[in-house]
Amino acid sequence: MSFIDKARNKAEELAGKVKESVGKAADDETLRNEGKGDQVKSDLKQAGEKVKDAFRD
Repeated sequence: MSFIDKARNKAEELAGKVKESVGKAADDETLRNEGKGDQVKSDLKQAGEKVKDAFRD
């Protein structure tokens, strides 16, 4: 996994955490769920990149 991909995935994960926190603070269920979804999407991307890396080695 390239450094750039790692950074993008981490940024997406952090943005999801921020959205979730803002959603909790504002009592906005939609925003909270979007944040959780962003985090899950980022986790899946990271897992996919790790699988690719395993086959490259």
